[in-house]
Amino acid sequence: METTTSTSTGAAASTQRGEEAVRFTSELIRIDTTNRGGGDCRERPAAEYAAERLAEAGLSPVVLESAPGRANVVTRIRGSEPGLPALLVHGHLDVVPAEAADWTVPPFSGEIRDGVVWGRGALDMKGMDAMMLAVARAWGREGRGPRRDIVLCFTADEEDSAEAGADWLVKQHPDLFEGCTEAIGESGGYTVHTAAGQRLYPVAAGERGTGWLRLTARGTAGHGSKPNPANAVTRLSAAMARIGSHSWPARITPTVRASLLALAAATGVPLTGPQLDDPDFDVDAFVARLDPAAARLVAGTLRNSANPTVLRAGYKTNVIPGLAGGEVDGRTLPGPGLAAEFEAALDELTGPDVEWSYRQQSRALTAPVDAPLFAAMSAALLAHDPGAHVVPFSMTGGTDAKQFAELGLRAYGFSPLRLPPGFDFQGLFHGVDERVPADALAFGAAVLDDLLSTVG
Repeated sequence: METTTSTSTGAAASTQRGEEAVRFTSELIRIDTTNRGGGDCRERPAAEYAAERLAEAGLSPVVLESAPGRANVVTRIRGSEPGLPALLVHGHLDVVPAEAADWTVPPFSGEIRDGVVWGRGALDMKGMDAMMLAVARAWGREGRGPRRDIVLCFTADEEDSAEAGADWLVKQHPDLFEGCTEAIGESGGYTVHTAAGQRLYPVAAGERGTGWLRLTARGTAGHGSKPNPANAVTRLSAAMARIGSHSWPARITPTVRASLLALAAATGVPLTGPQLDDPDFDVDAFVARLDPAAARLVAGTLRNSANPTVLRAGYKTNVIPGLAGGEVDGRTLPGPGLAAEFEAALDELTGPDVEWSYRQQSRALTAPVDAPLFAAMSAALLAHDPGAHVVPFSMTGGTDAKQFAELGLRAYGFSPLRLPPGFDFQGLFHGVDERVPADALAFGAAVLDDLLSTVG
């Protein structure tokens, strides 16, 4: 009878934790925290919401404003083994813009329809924020807690420069993260289904570096009807075209190496370590042999990259301007000399008539895939989805992990979700009709609870 009662109590507690993860996701989505860049965002209402939920669990969160309306939340949950290093778990409160006319449902409605939570931030990343809150509250209700200190951090400004969020926290309040040696955050631990039916869970153990660039072309202003070999618009356009069509050489970093081997083993495509060490190994041909869903996990992290994104020039059709400007989204791989390789290529591609400089720069990250924390994340996922395959991968873009790495933390991407076949997780990130299944949030909260409760 005691076993039956205990089982029933545990099931009810699990149900409540999952229901809170769903409700909190919906309610956070309804708080519009659109980040349009340049300081145009107000995360404070979402920060206060998160702080209130944490306070209800008996915690003492602090709300920290870096500028009016730009708020962050941090709280520490004490572990039962003070000698263990602390673990940071972070999520951001801001979201990218959404054009309501393009959506099936209003993007800030948080509507729950047919078991799915709709709205901007459902995946990126108010769902993870909600799971963090749900786990903390479950511990408070049930008198449970972690072995090591857990620092929960909800940040502003991740979708722009992080200057009002993680960057500011690291510079102004590093004491809040005292004792933390590792961190987990967004973009990992979600289901990827292959055509053959394998279930993959990629866990991020690296991020490419960020190199957002400003390009400036100078020329001779003049009348639009006259020949002008020093046309700034032409010079800039030619440089942008060269950058956009440039073929960057493949480089197999340690994280990508581990990812390729794991994907090969999980999907049955033969590959050995010595093959990867062969200088003549054609990594692109190998990736093309992988299942498309598996290939997508590594294809964007084999190289440095630079994509033109912004052009600014001119003010009248019949006037050739003397100045033209643009922006390029550059990304760099971790490893000796790869950032220098990127810069040398940009010097050549822009040529003598176009200057370039960094608008924003952050280094690439890599974290060990043989670390106990990675093994614990893998075990937590497989405990709830036996028969799946956990694979390390590197993210093409960046997260707040780059800022927290400045404190010496090893950072991983782990926001667990069990997703159904055909669910385009990567396509919905920053996309139209962003949404998340309610049962995926309940699964994620359970996995996160198991990990954070037991990891040492």
